[in-house]
Amino acid sequence: MAPLKKHRTKMAALIRLMKALERQLAQCSRCGTCHSVCPVYGVTQTESDVARGKLMLLNGLMRAFFDRPAGVAEKLNQCLLCGSCAAACPRGVNTVEIFLTARIIIAGYKRFSPVKRAFFRKVLANPALFDRLAEHGVRWQNLFLNQNHPGSGESCAKILSPPLSSRNIVPLAPAPFHSKSSVITKTGSGPKVALFVGCLIDKFYPHVADAMVRVLKHYGANVTIPAHQGCCGIPALSSGDHIAFGEMVTGHLPLFDPAGYDYLVTGCATCTATIITLWPAFFNARFVSASENEASMARRISEKTLDIHAFLVNIMGVRPAGDKPSGPQAPVLTYHDPCHLRKTLGVFSEPRILISGSPAYRFVEMPDAQSCCGMGGSFNLSHYDLSLKIGEKKAAAIEAVNAAVAATGCPACMMQLTDMMARRGKNIRVAHAVEIHAEQLFMPIKG
Repeated sequence: MAPLKKHRTKMAALIRLMKALERQLAQCSRCGTCHSVCPVYGVTQTESDVARGKLMLLNGLMRAFFDRPAGVAEKLNQCLLCGSCAAACPRGVNTVEIFLTARIIIAGYKRFSPVKRAFFRKVLANPALFDRLAEHGVRWQNLFLNQNHPGSGESCAKILSPPLSSRNIVPLAPAPFHSKSSVITKTGSGPKVALFVGCLIDKFYPHVADAMVRVLKHYGANVTIPAHQGCCGIPALSSGDHIAFGEMVTGHLPLFDPAGYDYLVTGCATCTATIITLWPAFFNARFVSASENEASMARRISEKTLDIHAFLVNIMGVRPAGDKPSGPQAPVLTYHDPCHLRKTLGVFSEPRILISGSPAYRFVEMPDAQSCCGMGGSFNLSHYDLSLKIGEKKAAAIEAVNAAVAATGCPACMMQLTDMMARRGKNIRVAHAVEIHAEQLFMPIKG
């Protein structure tokens, strides 16, 4: 009886979720505004790939879902979760939350992939194990990567395995940021800042974390970098594994007790959006087995979280220096807006303020800077053909302004742009906007 009771409890929970989902779906008027902004629809021109089509697919989910869960799942997963449709929706329909809820329902009904479940719940939810596996990855990655691949100014490598040989990836850094960050508290007279590093910056771009710490210290922030940080949880939640997501959030609550700092600052657009919007939305009794105290702490952490560009400009009052303007012959610097930063959080002028003051470059806006680069986390792994077509459009926009450097505010976007530049054989540097600002502060231009 115990297994049957457990099954009935599970199905009752799924039905409650589906009823809540159908109430959300009722908000959509099917106006089609999302067609003009969806990067996937822009490539496929298929109705079921756009938000309206997916919402129509989900409409009446309680009747249709049990008959064809695989088909529903396939179409739902063919989505970047970039938030373009939500940002453009005239009725304010939170399509990203709807799609994530639907993915949780599907994962709860279907047999969840044992490999994914093990990776999310045993590896990503265990920062110590994840760190050890990454250390082994550093030792063995040269067996699978051609480190001499030419092209992008950002360090990249060609995958040797034939099925993936068309990709160019950023290798794991020789030493992650957490291994070099022996002093976790940096004194300063300004606001108390807790730094959420994020997986990609920690393991692939530790120099970005170095730049963030140096810049924050320069402006007088009192910076604390809690040890044993891990993943923000978005990979698990995107796959519908709300249990692993809850474990990842729960693991961070004591590390980032909101009583210990004024602001939680991140340099990853996706981590920022996840902590601000998804931690409070999904870390509650409806999705995650959380106590009232834990749910309250998650909400308070989200309220104190800021993207580093917004923190520097809006809280610390940073403005372009303007005393050494670049000349007309200076190399061109352009900026790509990460979707989660601009469309979810409304942060777009702040990164430009930070990088436009660099005397080393002449800032030029690329065409359609706010369009998605096509990365989308796991979307890039499962739908690389679509990711590539979207990314090629972004690469063409960067080339259109003859850029020497393409800056952005998200490490995942940096990876995608690096791949696109390398594929085209372009020696265009890909950098984080905070890196550019740090160079302005600490590396004066000679002459």
